Amino acid sequence: MKFLGNLLWLVLGGLLVALLYFAVGLLMCITVIGIPFGIQLFKLGTYALWPFGHELVDRPNEPGCLSIVMNLLWILLGWWEVALVHLVCGLIFCITFVGIPWGIQHFKMALNSIFPFGKEIK
Repeated sequence: MKFLGNLLWLVLGGLLVALLYFAVGLLMCITVIGIPFGIQLFKLGTYALWPFGHELVDRPNEPGCLSIVMNLLWILLGWWEVALVHLVCGLIFCITFVGIPWGIQHFKMALNSIFPFGKEIK
């Protein structure tokens, strides 16, 4: 069932979301300062490829001081808009009963795209 959900997710826009995360992550990695942010975008892009059956969870001993500071910078630099887009997409998918599982995945991605530092994919 997870495979079917992931396959439909890719067809219904998940592949586009993942490619956008990867493209922006590559752009962020051009500068040394942007590399930590690019790595987080790669993590979110990987999660966006196969969200069913996977979760972003806190790493052991997280959130630490550095993760909190980086998450604060992440929000202040405008990456909260990504969470807003996922929230809107989740609401659109939840209009029908069939779209609710995909809407829930967008809600999970919205929460994880606000605070990506200190997380890992399980």
